[in-house]
Amino acid sequence: MEKRVTFKGIWLPILLVLPQIVITAVFFFYPAGQAVWQSLFIPDPFGLSMQWVGLGNFEYLFSDPYYRASFVTTAVFSILVTVVSMGVALYLALLADRLIKGAGAYRTLLIWPYAVAPAVAGVLWLFMFNTRVGVVSWYLGVLGYDWNHVLNEGEAMGLVVVSSAWGRISYNFLFFLAGLQAIPKSVIEAAAIDGAHFWTRFRTIVFPLLSPTTFFLLVVNIIYAFFETFGVIHTITSGGPQQATTILVYKVFSDGFVGQDLGSSAAQSVVLLFLVSILTVVQFKFIERRVHY
Repeated sequence: MEKRVTFKGIWLPILLVLPQIVITAVFFFYPAGQAVWQSLFIPDPFGLSMQWVGLGNFEYLFSDPYYRASFVTTAVFSILVTVVSMGVALYLALLADRLIKGAGAYRTLLIWPYAVAPAVAGVLWLFMFNTRVGVVSWYLGVLGYDWNHVLNEGEAMGLVVVSSAWGRISYNFLFFLAGLQAIPKSVIEAAAIDGAHFWTRFRTIVFPLLSPTTFFLLVVNIIYAFFETFGVIHTITSGGPQQATTILVYKVFSDGFVGQDLGSSAAQSVVLLFLVSILTVVQFKFIERRVHY
């Protein structure tokens, strides 16, 4: 029989959840409310006066071709980062789950990149691909390829995608490895005895049983690509060349803190928050139906 904890009054439950409510209100609801309020005004750069414009900031945004282009850039960037980081992490987790010599050491080494901050990861990859002193760009030059992500839009996008995905592989690896170890070995062994090859077992047994973990990581990685990759893009390309790597969150920064257009920046943050909320709802509404718990 399941035992449930009951409270005689309401004050103890309120006191238990009050710290989380206060933290959420201070660090989420209050800033979100401030962003919505400021998006209805055009303040001066010093914050001394504000002019009411209503939805004028939003109308200006969606008439701006650079802002519309940042939606496409964000979509391409997020899809590539999510696919690369989850695909590589799943492959490494499958290798680490096997009974091989030194598996514990391999798992530890694969976890280390998660401890590197996004901005630091961006600096590391920037040094390796620097057009003058980068070791990778030098070897590419020896092979006859002139690497220059400062001018080439495709190379810039590829570099920020690889840099962002590299720091996320370890996080995904941990969850995939835990999910693989939770799958009963007897099921896989029975399929092997019936003659199912490795990829057949993976496609018909392992991956369906990993669907809850995959769904969770899909949601988390998309949110990561939308928000937490700012440091990588800022250190490597600063949104260039020609705004080829300017995703939505970086445009909020460049317009608000660099261009001092605080009203437009607040409107962009509201649009970004709304977009991520819609994507999360769509994922839970449609993709979760294919998840086998």
